[in-house]
Amino acid sequence: MTSQPTEQTRSAPLIIEGLDRPRELERQLTFTPLTADGRVGVEVFPLYTTGQTGPGGPAASLVRYHPGAAAAPHRHTGYEIIQVLEGELITEDGVHPAHSMLVLAPGSVHAPRTEKGALMLVVWESPVEPAEPVR
Repeated sequence: MTSQPTEQTRSAPLIIEGLDRPRELERQLTFTPLTADGRVGVEVFPLYTTGQTGPGGPAASLVRYHPGAAAAPHRHTGYEIIQVLEGELITEDGVHPAHSMLVLAPGSVHAPRTEKGALMLVVWESPVEPAEPVR
């Protein structure tokens, strides 16, 4: 069972079941396009946002990369945790299949992408900023 967040339920816990069944989960949740910072083919289901935590605060989302999706290079101002639930994510460090977890340190730069698509849980300690590509 999944409960969608609303203004009325903000203080109630957001409960999402079925993380082990990504296809079913995607049918239950409403994902919205995310084009900020040069992202293409990316959608999110926000769990909490900087609108709730403050402009420099943390955020978390279920993030769906459609096949061929990519993000422009960006620098992390805080830690980022990515749990790949389905598909595969490609970074400068290689291909990360389902059940992989990436922990990116503050100051790290990457430009994630996918060829096959991916569904991920992403937690940002603080917002990212544009960066030059990693060489």
